[in-house]
Amino acid sequence: MSQRTAVPPVQETAPKPGVVFALGRTVWRYKAFYLMLLPGLVYYIVFKYIPMYGVIIAFKDFNMMEGIWNSSWASPWNKHFLTFFHSPYFSQLLTNTFLISLYKLIFGMIPPIAMALLLNECRIKWFKSLIQTLTYMPHFLSWVIIYGILLALLSQSSGLVNQWVKDAGGEAIPFLTSTSYFRSLLVGSEIWQNLGWGAIIYLAAISGIDPTLYEAARVDGAGRMRMIWHITLPGIRTVIIMLLILNLGHILDAGFEQIYIMYNIQVYAVADILDTWVFRTGLQQLNFSLASAVGLFKAAIGLILVLGSNKLAKRWGEGIW
Repeated sequence: MSQRTAVPPVQETAPKPGVVFALGRTVWRYKAFYLMLLPGLVYYIVFKYIPMYGVIIAFKDFNMMEGIWNSSWASPWNKHFLTFFHSPYFSQLLTNTFLISLYKLIFGMIPPIAMALLLNECRIKWFKSLIQTLTYMPHFLSWVIIYGILLALLSQSSGLVNQWVKDAGGEAIPFLTSTSYFRSLLVGSEIWQNLGWGAIIYLAAISGIDPTLYEAARVDGAGRMRMIWHITLPGIRTVIIMLLILNLGHILDAGFEQIYIMYNIQVYAVADILDTWVFRTGLQQLNFSLASAVGLFKAAIGLILVLGSNKLAKRWGEGIW
């Protein structure tokens, strides 16, 4: 007699009513938080996700009269990418973008951490509030205003600093038009603008450290420097790594607004970046397909860097996800 093989019962994949009910009850319980989250979600959906369909123009010969869908496909499909890669300015643009972003990343992370540590150790409340207010106010200034300040201070003909140099018997220094100073000027002004704002993030992280750790350290005879090194810095390590990973995703965003306002033809060799080149050759000449191709290239590099850095950070148990 032939034996019949028992057929295992089919498992239902639909969620149980109890799970759905519990999820709905949880959402209703925290409805105030979800309502506060709603504007942010709507913003990202409308301005970040819905426009993503337009990336297909990177693979088309886009014509404004015909629209996105009716425009013909580029032949070959990577035509606009090859145009960018074969450009004589490709290596210079990529080098400038990477170096400026790397300088901002390296030299821009330490000052906010140091400022947060100093403010946290300050025991005079009114002085702490005054310094904190003065340092984060530049964050709300536009780059047009900041460039006006730099022009008043560093202009070769009428800048205050060069007036002092001339009065001391020296020659005026071309800070704003010299390839030797321009990158340092970009990085320095970026640090000055975001110093106080970045310190707020680290101060918030420091406030979340268990105060009993400091009390135990005082009992053991630890000084302030010991507590900073062994308690405060390890306590904000997760925030430092998280911001580092997020900033790596923007390594090819060297700061279009800042550079576009501050640069000039004399410093193109060290200041011209991907975004400024795209603005001139892609947007001013209405070559939207080329501009989209460069934007997609930047996004792909940023995604790879974020995924790679997060995977590397996981080895130390500090990944974002």
